[in-house]
Amino acid sequence: MKVQDPTGQTWRVTRRWVPWRRRLKGVMANMPSGPGLGDDPVSAVIGLIFLVILLPFLVLALVAALELLLLLLVVPFALLARVVLGRHWTVEARRGFTIWYDEPAGDWQSSGLRIHSLADALRRGDIPTPNVTDLAD
Repeated sequence: MKVQDPTGQTWRVTRRWVPWRRRLKGVMANMPSGPGLGDDPVSAVIGLIFLVILLPFLVLALVAALELLLLLLVVPFALLARVVLGRHWTVEARRGFTIWYDEPAGDWQSSGLRIHSLADALRRGDIPTPNVTDLAD
């Protein structure tokens, strides 16, 4: 649920669908790119230099893609386990896209009620104290 507090800040109050938070964010947006290369030996050397420079970024992009693939593979089983086993959901409030506050909220129905009550509190300006230790600036 997307809400705005009295100062105009956008908040998103949602359930966390998997038990972990993604660690790699915005990898593909910061990828540098080199100039176009020709087909002579000098261009091959320059291309090799660019490849060596870009290799760490390519490895990081590959890790992010593998994490996303793992997430897509695990989500159906995680949802099924949550429904069948009655696992508890975590409700999180994000300021923009940065997680600001999270708390365990019980089953599906009680987590939905908590989402609405937290969203109403944010609309009124009752900002919860941040309890997430890895806040990004």
